[in-house]
Amino acid sequence: MARCDELAACSEETDRITRPYGSAALVAAMEQVARWMELAGMAPRRDAIGNLRGRYGGSDPNAPALLLGSHLDSVRDAGRYDGPLGVLVATATVERLHRARRRLPFPIEIAAFADEEGLRFQTAYLGSKAVAGTFDHALLDRCDASGISLRQAILAFGGDADAIPGAALRPGEAFAYVETHIEQGPHLESVGLPLGVVTAIAGQTRVVLAFRGEAGHAGTVDMTLRRDPLPAAAEFILAGERMARETPGLVATVGQVDVAPGASNVIPGLVTLSLDVRHPDDAVRREAVCALEHDAREIASRRRLGVEWRVVQEQCAVPCDPSLSSSLERAIAAAGLPVERLASGAGHDAVVMSAVVPVAMLFVRCKGGVSHNPAESVQAPDAAAAIDALDRLLDELATERPT
Repeated sequence: MARCDELAACSEETDRITRPYGSAALVAAMEQVARWMELAGMAPRRDAIGNLRGRYGGSDPNAPALLLGSHLDSVRDAGRYDGPLGVLVATATVERLHRARRRLPFPIEIAAFADEEGLRFQTAYLGSKAVAGTFDHALLDRCDASGISLRQAILAFGGDADAIPGAALRPGEAFAYVETHIEQGPHLESVGLPLGVVTAIAGQTRVVLAFRGEAGHAGTVDMTLRRDPLPAAAEFILAGERMARETPGLVATVGQVDVAPGASNVIPGLVTLSLDVRHPDDAVRREAVCALEHDAREIASRRRLGVEWRVVQEQCAVPCDPSLSSSLERAIAAAGLPVERLASGAGHDAVVMSAVVPVAMLFVRCKGGVSHNPAESVQAPDAAAAIDALDRLLDELATERPT
């Protein structure tokens, strides 16, 4: 918990946690976690996209490894547990092994992914996609708000865009990925339990949407003659909210709105906004996205506006591996805790890793279900329970995979 507090000081902003990909704040966080990995007996290294990866050898160093981890980047104005808690729980678990001089039949590799949130380049999972071998090299030309391309950012971060294929796991190099993460929802708190086993991760679509009208003087253009894109954006946001409220399990969020030219006495000429749609059933999610695109085009047509609709990310729902999840459930039960199963509405690096290895996720209770918010709160006994469960999982997997 003290280490989580220490990482919270690694931020681009002095009054809040903001740690995007490639930032000096993320470099500082990586360097600190690397020191803790060394104390836990691991050999840390940075791969071509900047992920921090620490390896703890097993009795058979050539055996497929168990991957543990989460991410170290953050959203803007973040809490201190989303991502780092999973990395530090994994590190603490390996530190237990190291202190006890225990060697498992397999190596353990902890991945502290460099970009899961997608804050800087508006596309998530850059770090885990490099490890999974699914990185889209067309993204290298994408630019951030300052005009810096992803390729340039990777170089400045100490990576090498051309070497990203070499960061990918080789066939047979790993046998599973287990991620510990705060729940980011209120379910575990509502049932009074510290831990839960994730059954599936909801599918997600991210869209960048723009309404284009005509800027003009706020005092001289008659209301009937205006082509103002901001009321269109407001109408669309309410349409998305209405659809999500009326569709069980669906969530739709507009988290960014940019108004140009952005002066108080000027009618806007362009409004750009983000849209995030999620549902555990991919068919329901896709139907909702199609309906919302239809709404956007109908609103633009009725208001005499141009409209641009660009899907920037689409991720299918991911079921967690039943066998690996059962092992995790037995580990929790062995610790004397009831086993609680739940789905995740948030995306995680496990989504990407599921393309190459079986995945499981351990959720840790967070107060009020608050996340992506400075008010994120995790209790030390719950973090301890997560370390204990992960430790017992290692014993379980060692029994299943004898030397």
